[in-house]
Amino acid sequence: MSAHHKHRSWRRPVLAVVAAAAVAVPASAFATGAPPGASASGGGTAPTAAEALDDSYYEGAVGKTGDELKTALHSIISQQTKLSYDEVWDALQTTDEDPDDSGNVILLYSGRSQAKAAHGSGADDWNREHVWAKSHGDFGTATGPGTDIHHLRPEDASVNATRGNLDFDNGGDPVEEAPGSKADGDSFEPRDAVKGDVARMILYMAVRYDGSDGFPDLEPNDRVGNGSAPFMGSLTALRQWNDADPPDAFEKARNERIFGIQKNRNPFVDHPEWVAAIWK
Repeated sequence: MSAHHKHRSWRRPVLAVVAAAAVAVPASAFATGAPPGASASGGGTAPTAAEALDDSYYEGAVGKTGDELKTALHSIISQQTKLSYDEVWDALQTTDEDPDDSGNVILLYSGRSQAKAAHGSGADDWNREHVWAKSHGDFGTATGPGTDIHHLRPEDASVNATRGNLDFDNGGDPVEEAPGSKADGDSFEPRDAVKGDVARMILYMAVRYDGSDGFPDLEPNDRVGNGSAPFMGSLTALRQWNDADPPDAFEKARNERIFGIQKNRNPFVDHPEWVAAIWK
């Protein structure tokens, strides 16, 4: 936990699908569920967001499965802008902004809307939660996995401490200040509305960090209590959560904003079916 630092604000990126294709995704498409390329006049359609991505950003991955798909996605998403740990404060104020109150962020496990400025080390402040616990592989807050905003989220400091470095699984006792979340001695269960988000963040990390860039090879497994090993469980629960809680408007918009800042995407937000294609 760090004290509250003041930094420049991120410029909010236009919701771009991919720079290479220069295809814009209207914000209204996420709000209404309408296909991004739909023609208002009914006189034909442009490519949907998914089609535009598959023809450009994900071109090298489309049609693959298993290890081939994982390898292709790693190559694609490893092309990114890396942030410092201090820069994460400002980035999260953009990526996790409350759509109903631009002065607030939404806390991941708590679901609470809290003032952007109320971050730091106090018990009721929000701080930077590493969804892939940084002790699982001992990467700390080093630039790379320790600062990758695809898995860093705002969370109440005391709830963050309760989650600690627990693996993810079903079961446990209710967590104070995080309605719907549960914890026990070896695992943490987030509230239903973000179960899929958590799964897709963990699996993004497993694809992005494969041991080839000086950091540990992060992998999901079907255990809990993984300790400092570069593993995170339970894969069975994560797969179930991905299926039960598909990407919603907030998660999709967050992926777009991260793409504007970090220049890479979480492929499982764009293609949640790729989870089953890799981890069969």
